Amino acid sequence: MPENLKKLFEDHFREEVKKLSPLAAHGSNREYFRITSASRSVIGAKNQDRLENEAFIAFSRHFKSKGLSVPEIYSEDLDKQIYLQQDLGDVTLFDHLLKSRDESKGFPDKLIKTYEQVVERLPEFQINGGADLDYRKSYPHHSFDRQSMMWDLNYFKYYFLKLAHIQFNEQQLEKDFRTFTDFLLQADGSHFLYRDFQSRNIMLMDNQPWFIDYQGGRQGALQYDIASLLFDAKADLPFEVREHLLDHYLNAVGKLIPIDREAFTKHYYAFVYIRIMQAMGAYGYRGFYERKTHFLQSIPYAIRNLEYLVRKVDLPIDIPVMMDVFQQLIRSSALREFGKANLRLKVRISSFSYKHGVPVDDRGHGGGFVFDCRFLPNPGREIAYKKLSANDQEVMDWFADKPDMDRWLKRIYSMVDTAVTSYEEQNFTDLMVAFGCTGGQHRSVHSANRLAAHLEETHDIDVVLHHRELEA
Repeated sequence: MPENLKKLFEDHFREEVKKLSPLAAHGSNREYFRITSASRSVIGAKNQDRLENEAFIAFSRHFKSKGLSVPEIYSEDLDKQIYLQQDLGDVTLFDHLLKSRDESKGFPDKLIKTYEQVVERLPEFQINGGADLDYRKSYPHHSFDRQSMMWDLNYFKYYFLKLAHIQFNEQQLEKDFRTFTDFLLQADGSHFLYRDFQSRNIMLMDNQPWFIDYQGGRQGALQYDIASLLFDAKADLPFEVREHLLDHYLNAVGKLIPIDREAFTKHYYAFVYIRIMQAMGAYGYRGFYERKTHFLQSIPYAIRNLEYLVRKVDLPIDIPVMMDVFQQLIRSSALREFGKANLRLKVRISSFSYKHGVPVDDRGHGGGFVFDCRFLPNPGREIAYKKLSANDQEVMDWFADKPDMDRWLKRIYSMVDTAVTSYEEQNFTDLMVAFGCTGGQHRSVHSANRLAAHLEETHDIDVVLHHRELEA
């Protein structure tokens, strides 16, 4: 086979091949080679799927004619399942992301600028590139319609849920799948859907993004591709960066076509869900079934993305079995521990009044503590402090003279510290701690404030503090 590529190169360029080196193909069954002569370097590809080759070559030439940054196709011999394309180098956006994070220990502004460039280019593919594209070349399907969606959902069901031993009623899950796809199909599906728009399919050359691996593209909704990029599991973008980039993307779309942001957002997170489910199906197929264990390393990040969605988003449809499946995934310690993922823990600390009930953790996975502070010394019984709260210095000073409070808090610190350490080891990302007293004003507030300060001082985690009665 390398001899066929060598001949194709020499016939096309009339130059002798000096070197032909195999390249890693990651999750693809395609084989790639870097072919060099004295004056040039190109990429040779071998793929046994002729229809996929035809789709990639046709789309590449179409996008190139639109001035989009895709590799030029130099020559092909589809009978021999080979073609030559432009060499875009070795640096993917994912490689750049890892290097930038290692150097800065964070998510630097320069990296955000690179992502902004990427999301600015995406609408050019979806809108300009898709305007007169011949979708008959699409493979394996011409549009992201109900059939395509059900393929993805069943891929998730059979290759992830079943292999991960998640419990569900199959008939009721299928019913939810139909409700879910009905909702997705309400979105405008008239644009080009890149299908696998993620950081490993974006090359960086001369500080500019170039785009590859769109051979699975078809007609569909705008929401899917930006969801693919922003919820790319192992890229693990900070959630505030995702929101910024989504806004930047919508601004770019608005320069090409009118965009109703409310209508877009109504369906956006449903497309995030289906993209995550499609990706998890791939992790299960490649990891659980084919035993390619590096695919399992993405699972903890996908679980964290699901946890974020369950906490943030209320879809306007009733899909109880799907949501129960997601909750089972979120609660699974085993799924969070694959690979070397190191997910950041968020501890949500709150104070409350028992008069208004114990807080319900309807957005986390149900793990944590509720502490009753009503047995502790109460400044609210003294007229001077009755209208103050534990956020006031006078009340803090009052508690400073109460050794019972300090002894209580030291025991709390010990318990919560142990839980935090265990949660971090298991890659859980959410822990709730709630303190209750009679009015939710003094003892519970002081305990919550002290625990928050202790955790911020002793652990590298995110702490969110909420005083329910004071902030109502």
